[in-house]
Amino acid sequence: MNAAAPIEAVYGRTADQYLAAQVGDNAYLALPVDDGFRLASAWRINRPIAEWRRADFSGFGDAIADEAEFRALVAEQVEHRREMIALDRQHRASDRWSPWGASQGGSVYAEGVVFHVTASHGGFNLDDARNAAMPAALRIEGGWYEEDCDWAMVACGFPELFTAYERRIAEKTLRDTYPQRWEAVHGRPLAPGESFSNDRRLFEEAHAQDWIVVSASRSQTSPGFVECVAALGGKRERRPLRGFLVPAAEYSPGPHGFVIDEARHETWALPIAPDT
Repeated sequence: MNAAAPIEAVYGRTADQYLAAQVGDNAYLALPVDDGFRLASAWRINRPIAEWRRADFSGFGDAIADEAEFRALVAEQVEHRREMIALDRQHRASDRWSPWGASQGGSVYAEGVVFHVTASHGGFNLDDARNAAMPAALRIEGGWYEEDCDWAMVACGFPELFTAYERRIAEKTLRDTYPQRWEAVHGRPLAPGESFSNDRRLFEEAHAQDWIVVSASRSQTSPGFVECVAALGGKRERRPLRGFLVPAAEYSPGPHGFVIDEARHETWALPIAPDT
């Protein structure tokens, strides 16, 4: 990106009347869904916003409550790109071998902090000095941090090398993926609702002896009901499995599963013996 070119957001309505915005080569769309909007994204739509269409977008991100939140997320992207220019990360050729194969090149975030790209994956490599400087709770021996989740440890360990947007995503990634590392760094336990994986653990502990739905489908013989197959604790490998009928209006699995209420939910005979 040209450092001399101003970075601004341009807003408009697409040909199918969705709210959209453009920040450089990046395009954003407020896609209506049942509970509000979802942020959709695309890259290099070489037409004016008024000619964009829903079909131009494929990436999906944050849930959005309203237009104000959409504009706030777009503004965050504008600031992200401005900060990227200020950070001035350098790209260089590399023949380094990584855990994911031969490096095809690296982005230097700082001395001893390099992000390597390979044909199939990528991630950060910290040299010995940088890795030793990482908080112990975030350190991976060997200094390699893959790009899907481990990168968040690097961003939390060296926040000055990342934009505010990257730090926000890293914080959420660390909470959701490595809750124990997050707790060790921050010195407090995560509260319910702060971490997907931690909430999942709490859910499993609380419902270890409850019947949790592992598969479900609309009933063809009992209209208005969902035929549910459930396992103790939601563990598919546990036997026996049991069948329950749940009112369709009530059935909503949520992020961790639907808990059967044996006092209210009627049983139904599974079509296949549960222990076969």
